[in-house]
Amino acid sequence: MVSEQEPELAAKALQGLRRYSAAPRTAPRPERPVIARAGPATLRDCGGSGAAAVLVPSLINPPSVLDLDQTVSLANGVAAMGRHALLLDWGPARDRGSLDLGAHVTELLLPLLGEIDQQPALIGYCLGGTMAMAAANLTQVERVATLAAPWHFSAYPLEARNSLLRLWETTKSAANELGALPMEVLQSAFWSLDPKRTVAKFAALVGLPPDSASAQRFVTLEDWANDGEPLPYPAARELIEDLFGSDLPGKGGWRVGAKIVRPELSRPLLSITASADRITPAATAPAGTTVQIDSGHVGMIVGSARGKLHAALAEFLSASCR
Repeated sequence: MVSEQEPELAAKALQGLRRYSAAPRTAPRPERPVIARAGPATLRDCGGSGAAAVLVPSLINPPSVLDLDQTVSLANGVAAMGRHALLLDWGPARDRGSLDLGAHVTELLLPLLGEIDQQPALIGYCLGGTMAMAAANLTQVERVATLAAPWHFSAYPLEARNSLLRLWETTKSAANELGALPMEVLQSAFWSLDPKRTVAKFAALVGLPPDSASAQRFVTLEDWANDGEPLPYPAARELIEDLFGSDLPGKGGWRVGAKIVRPELSRPLLSITASADRITPAATAPAGTTVQIDSGHVGMIVGSARGKLHAALAEFLSASCR
């Protein structure tokens, strides 16, 4: 327990937690315009021109982390790279209740890609990168970049995998009755990977001027982390049992639709990993050219390391396909 080992840090974190809870919230950003729909899922136009690049977020947290604010926005960054940036929004979980992971790809992502009049680049973050890889096995795309995305699930630390499976055993009956796995269950699994870091981030908030852009961004980001949709039960079962439990992708046995999907693509593939990532360790990344950034899982998207990510992504998107 951090409170027992470092009581001063824990006390400071509680102060930061109180500050976070009491912080005023800014008005949410206006929603980007919708240019295509497939069931509850939409593609949102984030500007730019040129060939399309579709940003595919995880199912577990809202897509807004890829377009957090005017300054910190991967979508804006991609638009500045000479691409037409399109952000996927999976839509409300209640409208996706019957879909497993594969069906999210075949019934939502693929139809949306079919609305684009060219082969797009796919940029997938976290589980969204895993799903982008699956989509690239099933339709023609220009290229794929994955950001902190897992494919080889057996490369997770064994204790982390076993801990998640034990958590699933205690919650899957209730999740089945609810039709979904509440986000808080997965959030607790993420926190358990590095509890000290969770404590330290709230302690660090105490040192930020309350009215600063950094403090407001912390609040916005923490609200994002705590505002995820529940995971539809079929998707939760597939994620935990078939991917984390059996590592079907890494072992070449993950079937999406009628096809087994593989990490070897006929189009260019870039995997960007984060050296301090506990949620998606670098060893879990798919094959292909790899760039590692000195950052954590979320920091690579919204922190000071994002400049290096943008630079690597810009170089990859501008390279000719061979």
